[in-house]
Amino acid sequence: MRAIEDHAQGAVLLALARAAIASEFGQRYPADEQAAWLRERGACFVTLTQRGELRGCIGTLEAHRPLLQDVRANAVTAALRDPRFAPLSARELGQTEVEVSLLSPMQALAFASQADALAQLRPGVDGVVFEYGARRSTFLPQVWEQLPDVDDFMAYLKRKAGLPTDFWHADVRLQRYTVAKWKEGEHWLAA
Repeated sequence: MRAIEDHAQGAVLLALARAAIASEFGQRYPADEQAAWLRERGACFVTLTQRGELRGCIGTLEAHRPLLQDVRANAVTAALRDPRFAPLSARELGQTEVEVSLLSPMQALAFASQADALAQLRPGVDGVVFEYGARRSTFLPQVWEQLPDVDDFMAYLKRKAGLPTDFWHADVRLQRYTVAKWKEGEHWLAA
């Protein structure tokens, strides 16, 4: 039964994300907004790709608003305001695939050194938030597909935070999370 529930939930979230983007272009896309679980607080990332290449990715790390609002807002921001890309155009929407990642609550890691921290990470499973002072970055678990080595994963996470890849300090904070993810065109199975 869980796989059916997951599939249904994923279909709803994907439709909501696509509908929110389509609405920005004056287009209509059917999306069911009636499920009670959409009113619960949730945190998600919406990732847009074209021919397998990233086209936008924006999300929320902490659940602070209803999931319905979070999906809509992150979808529109990924499409139109991701600072790494020009805004998506209406004609690009048809060739853009949508992915929604629903985040678990954060889990702070306790560690004595960088080696200790790296040993606790679960490649392919953990999303990671790196924090040092005002600098913060995250990678979704999907990034392990491009960076399967934990040393490389951490180095790029530091660089994303604007720090040197060999940076380490006792005040570094790490949190991890997992995701349930759904992508248009994929078949979903329960984990």
